[in-house]
Amino acid sequence: MTVRVQPTPNPNAMKFLLRRTVFARPLSFPNAEAAQGHSPAEEIFTLPGVYNVFMVQDFVTVNKLPDVPWEPLAAAVQAILADYLALLELSS
Repeated sequence: MTVRVQPTPNPNAMKFLLRRTVFARPLSFPNAEAAQGHSPAEEIFTLPGVYNVFMVQDFVTVNKLPDVPWEPLAAAVQAILADYLALLELSS
C-alpha cells in the first residue's frame, strides 16, 4: 500500500498520508518511551533524529531534529508505515 508524503509549514515535520482510516482515535507519542509497545510508532522512533510522532485517522505526522535530512528519513518512515498497513490488510 502506498504511503504519500506531504510537507507541512514546519520544515521539521512531515505528514505521511495513508489510503484509509487506520487509527480510531488520535495517538501522540512525545518520545520513544511513550511509543513502547505500539507498532509502528516504536519503529519510527528507532530512526535517527525523530523526536515526536502523531497518528490520527488516515495520516501520521513525524517531527525530526533540524540537522537531520528528510530524504532518507522520509523513505524509512514510508517503508515502516507500508509494512504496517500490509500487516493490517493480512489480519482483516
